[in-house]
Amino acid sequence: MTIKVALAGAGAFGIKHLDGIKNIADVEVISLISRDQSKTDEVAARYGIAHTSTKLEDALAIKEVDAVILCTPTQMHAGQTLACLDAGKHVEVEIPMCDVFADGQKIIERQQATGLVAMCGHTRRFNPSHQWIHKKIAAGDFNIQQMDVQTYFFRRTNMNALGQARSWTDHLLWHHAAHTIDLFTYQVGSPVVKANAVQGPIHPALGIAMDMSIQLQAANGAICTLSLSFNNDGPLGTFFRYIGDSGTYLARYDDLFTGKEEPIDVSSVDVSMNGIELQDREFFAAIREGREPNSSVASVLPCYEVMHQLEQQLK
Repeated sequence: MTIKVALAGAGAFGIKHLDGIKNIADVEVISLISRDQSKTDEVAARYGIAHTSTKLEDALAIKEVDAVILCTPTQMHAGQTLACLDAGKHVEVEIPMCDVFADGQKIIERQQATGLVAMCGHTRRFNPSHQWIHKKIAAGDFNIQQMDVQTYFFRRTNMNALGQARSWTDHLLWHHAAHTIDLFTYQVGSPVVKANAVQGPIHPALGIAMDMSIQLQAANGAICTLSLSFNNDGPLGTFFRYIGDSGTYLARYDDLFTGKEEPIDVSSVDVSMNGIELQDREFFAAIREGREPNSSVASVLPCYEVMHQLEQQLK
């Protein structure tokens, strides 16, 4: 059976998903939705997608669409996820699934009522570097004492991952911190019991904090320190230092190193070195097998509860 997909959002991340899906058998993107019709048509032509529109409801009305991948602005995620479930479509929403905790709770309730596959794009769970660590922990060979994480971008103007002007405003807490908070609890296998955050000045035009520091502690005693910035004029991205009882490891997206910067070969960890592709593979496998996916909306909800608590501190 070929799974037929509608993808919403033809920006930087939508294209990452389209590139990943090209490598997955028996999956076909048949509808592309984005707010700019001419840009949508251009991307659709490049990837051989027949149907385009500026309205998600047009794709949801297509009977042949089995599943939807949402790569739209953060503020639209929760409402669009609910719309997909109401239309009887499996859904994978890019991180974050919501920017209001109550909306996340609604998504869980709707997923449970429909029984459809609903997954959120917490890509770090799928990056080969982090998978390698996860498997080492599962084997009993490594226990995390501390995660030290830096998430640094240079976005004093509103631009996306391709350096293009963005039509919406990103957020250090509800988007970028979500990756690390979820990964921390996933890797240590223990819930967050203490969380603290401070933030820097609010940008006068963007209306968001450009710098933030977060501290977490899990029930098993492990700690995490997370520094985030949109002000960093230097190496960009997220860098994870895993400090454990039997070693130290540095993870940079799909690459992994020892604490002494010696490269670790993770090419055989999974069928691809592309975290986005592996995330999508899990989504489609869960649909075929009728099971809950890794990074299901239910499994990531505790991360959003922590962010809600941190947001209250920052007010």
